[in-house]
Amino acid sequence: MNDHVHARLCSRSCRLVVLLLSLILAGAMITAQAADNQSAEEEFNTQDLLNKQDDPEQWLLPGKNFAGTRYSLLDEINTDNVDRLRVAWSFSTGAQRGHEGAPLVVGDMMYFVTPYPNFVYAIDLNNPHEVAWKFEPETYSSSIGVACCDSVNRGVFFAEGKIVFNTLGGLVYALDAETGKELWKADNADPSKGQTMTNHPIVVRDKVIVGVSGGEFGVRGYLTAYNLNTGEREWRVYNTGPDDEVGITDRFDPFYDYLKGEDLGVTTWPEDQWKLGGATVWGWFTYDPELDLVYYGTSNPGTWNSSMRRANPDHIEDQVAYANRWATSVMARDPETGELIWAYNWTPHDQWDYDGVNENILVDLEIDGEMRKTLVHFDRNGFAYVLDRATGEVLKADTFGPGVNWAEKIDLETGLPVRNPDKASGKNICPSAMGYKDQQPAAYSPETGLFYVPTNNLCMDYYNTDVSYTAGVPYVGADVKTYPGPGGNRGSFMAWDPIKGERVWEIEEEFSAWGGAMVTAGGLAFYGTMDGWFKAVDIETGDVVWKFPTGSGIIANPMTYIGPDGRQYIAILSGIGGWAGLTVAGDLSLDDPTAALGAVNAFADLGRYTQKGGMLYVFALDGIKEEES
Repeated sequence: MNDHVHARLCSRSCRLVVLLLSLILAGAMITAQAADNQSAEEEFNTQDLLNKQDDPEQWLLPGKNFAGTRYSLLDEINTDNVDRLRVAWSFSTGAQRGHEGAPLVVGDMMYFVTPYPNFVYAIDLNNPHEVAWKFEPETYSSSIGVACCDSVNRGVFFAEGKIVFNTLGGLVYALDAETGKELWKADNADPSKGQTMTNHPIVVRDKVIVGVSGGEFGVRGYLTAYNLNTGEREWRVYNTGPDDEVGITDRFDPFYDYLKGEDLGVTTWPEDQWKLGGATVWGWFTYDPELDLVYYGTSNPGTWNSSMRRANPDHIEDQVAYANRWATSVMARDPETGELIWAYNWTPHDQWDYDGVNENILVDLEIDGEMRKTLVHFDRNGFAYVLDRATGEVLKADTFGPGVNWAEKIDLETGLPVRNPDKASGKNICPSAMGYKDQQPAAYSPETGLFYVPTNNLCMDYYNTDVSYTAGVPYVGADVKTYPGPGGNRGSFMAWDPIKGERVWEIEEEFSAWGGAMVTAGGLAFYGTMDGWFKAVDIETGDVVWKFPTGSGIIANPMTYIGPDGRQYIAILSGIGGWAGLTVAGDLSLDDPTAALGAVNAFADLGRYTQKGGMLYVFALDGIKEEES
């Protein structure tokens, strides 16, 4: 028996007692009197969502809870019976591009949004074979041409009887959750300037907080809050530029002194390059209600050509002087005002398009004998970080991908990477720009104390190229060839011990595991593969105990809920796309100029294994009920 996990020697009821005690110690808020499947009309405010976020019968938030653990207490489907899992029902979304994100279940209603054209569907789970309502937003076809890495969407958000979502063309909508009626919309981005929107919103109290995409088009990233009830803009802050525009006030108190200078969002760039500086917001949000902080990551700096982001193009400047703040960073902001409370740069002066948008999972961990409020982040740069989420101090940073060679380590005294100067550009840089993990979110089990992480295994050749800025035109400035990393497999799914900083087990995959993870009290982790397999894994052993071939590659995130009939269901969206799946979803050829972004070389053979087409699959033990068949 592996000493990283609890032994399964007691009965399932015994194990659940242990689990519930661990959740209480971790401060999880589980409501004892959680009502039977509240109707969608009930207006959950932030406090309601906090109280009910871990209600196992529903899936109220994109990451299951504000902490983003993607962990469910449900255990009807477990390691003893998962081989009986069958399709209960399915639904064609009508969309052809990459399907990311996951449905929400609120009471008896399921909600989800498709990739462009961003249709929103509501399905009454009492009768899942009919659409309760469908909303078709205003669309801008021009946004397709400026969506760097496919026209994906990472999900809807529910609050106070409203469904809130973003469109690729830059609109933010609030809909009546019961009827689908439009309540308001706000214009947040301009596709003519290369601005798009692919991430999900987060709602804290009466603030709808959204980001903007477009780092490959010279977009200067920003975060905006709209009033949940009226749609009026409450505040906007940028991620590059002078302090007053970045939201830096006297409350800003990062852990490291080199992050405390004045106007670092300007002075760490040459001349006016910060105005085209990327640092966009297209990943995931999490929220700590005790600290009252919203966490998110920022994208690559613009342009990918790093020589244009330092004063002397022929010399690699000190990574503090030309860090290009606040790109490739984690940002902790006050949701009420937008003020930046602390920040930390994952890859200062990012020379490899490593970004920093991956999810930030909020868990309490014992570090050196002391319980710490931590933020755990698996970065594209190949390091798994554990930060103090109150201060931004780096507590641990370990390589989780094979062959990381752009840096030797992260210096825990300074928080800075110890770089390998031979890998600033050139051949065989690991990981590739697609990272050892991209946007696909990991999950955390309080039962094992482990993270379950879908990963890539890709390296690259990377060379800067000349580029000039034109609004709405790609502003990349690099020639990239991506290929399999050490071992030849292009991805894996692994269990990670955050304290020891090591893998517990790993499942190698032919392609990147580009979809997210979910873990349940039934002892199972679920994830999908780019060639269309949906899998269940024993969280203790890493054994694949069930799998199902879907109709298209999976880049979305699993979720689970209790239906009106009292049974547990597992749901996943299938539909290849995203950056890794552009060879299929975008119909790219090997000589397409988009190949500069690296996707074509790495996944040229993907079309032999899967084709595009969006479907929602919903599974239950023994599938459809006998009386429905």
